[in-house]
Amino acid sequence: MISYNKTILDNGISLVSEKIPSANSACLGVWVKVGSRYENSDNNGISHFIEHMIFKGSKKRSSFEIAKSIESVGGNLNAFTGRELTCYFVHVLSKELPMALEILSDIIKNPLFNSSDIINEKNVILEEINSIEDTPEELIYEHFQKNLFYKHPLGFSVLGKSKNIKKFNRKNLRDFWKRNYTSDRIVVAASGDVDHKKVTKLVEKYFSFPRGNKKIRFKRKINKTNKRTVIEKNISQAHICMGNIGVPYCEKEKYPLMVLTTLIGGGMSSRLFQTIREKRALAYSIYSFAEFLSDSGIFGIYVGTDKDKIEKVINLIKSELKKLCEKKISTREINRFKSQLAGNLILGLESVSSRMARLAKIELYLQKYYPLEEVLKEIYSVNSEEILTISNMVLNEKDLNITILKPV
Repeated sequence: MISYNKTILDNGISLVSEKIPSANSACLGVWVKVGSRYENSDNNGISHFIEHMIFKGSKKRSSFEIAKSIESVGGNLNAFTGRELTCYFVHVLSKELPMALEILSDIIKNPLFNSSDIINEKNVILEEINSIEDTPEELIYEHFQKNLFYKHPLGFSVLGKSKNIKKFNRKNLRDFWKRNYTSDRIVVAASGDVDHKKVTKLVEKYFSFPRGNKKIRFKRKINKTNKRTVIEKNISQAHICMGNIGVPYCEKEKYPLMVLTTLIGGGMSSRLFQTIREKRALAYSIYSFAEFLSDSGIFGIYVGTDKDKIEKVINLIKSELKKLCEKKISTREINRFKSQLAGNLILGLESVSSRMARLAKIELYLQKYYPLEEVLKEIYSVNSEEILTISNMVLNEKDLNITILKPV
């Protein structure tokens, strides 16, 4: 049986863990409440830059020694930056967790930010930005997000602006890191073959971050827009992203939206896949997605199609969305997609890394543990009236943002 534990350390760091008896490995993540929405126009990209620099060496280890220490025991050390969170995680055999945790704490607490490494990493990140420009499926989402959260920090690119990357220096990075990497903004999550008491002692021993001096508050209001934007680019296929502002992680409407997203474009049996691809062969790839944030969210639809079929595809999608806003779906159909969603969630939590991420987000956004059984109960309780209500919140045509990446 999976067991959950939580401890708030004296310095304010929250530690949550799930022991999975069948696991032979452990995944531990250090989650920091910092990301692109904490930035401004002049330093956009700095959170992601710092994530890169954390791996470039500490007072005790070079970048090669950091990588070698984990990989020599078959482990994996990695990180990612998002709009609201940055995560550093390690996945190792459970016996190697003490060593891995010490390394993780060392590189996050003691980054060198050497000027020579900063110069080199600028080139790496600029190449990363260029790679997005060469990947239309990713680039369209960057533009869609920018339009959806027009003139708001949530619309910032996580990678940042090239002009900002080029000007960052050691002082910029150290000041931002020192201001944001504080104990009250850190959650440590562990899942797998872990002993909570032992992990607690290790975290108490190695993680000693200063406390923050002020509470984080998002003051800027998020306003809905209904922009239609066309970007021309030298590509062979048109890419379309359309959608609306969704709901926060903590809201009950999250569950109807999850079911609705599955129904609209969550697989081969979804309405849009059947309408756009199977019946009319207008696209190879079409799907819907939802993302939940602290005070907002994203609902979107992606489709890739021929440039001459853009308007036809958009109108067909709008027609399907209109149906969902006007008429309740049948109990039989909603039950099918609830079962699909529940099955996807269960299968997605087969790995200890997935369970670790879920555990961390629950703590970061809710400060309360929700067993998977409770989540499934919420999903299965969604009814057609709730689907109709959330459809009118996020699918209404007058509020839709449409972003098109069009071949020249």
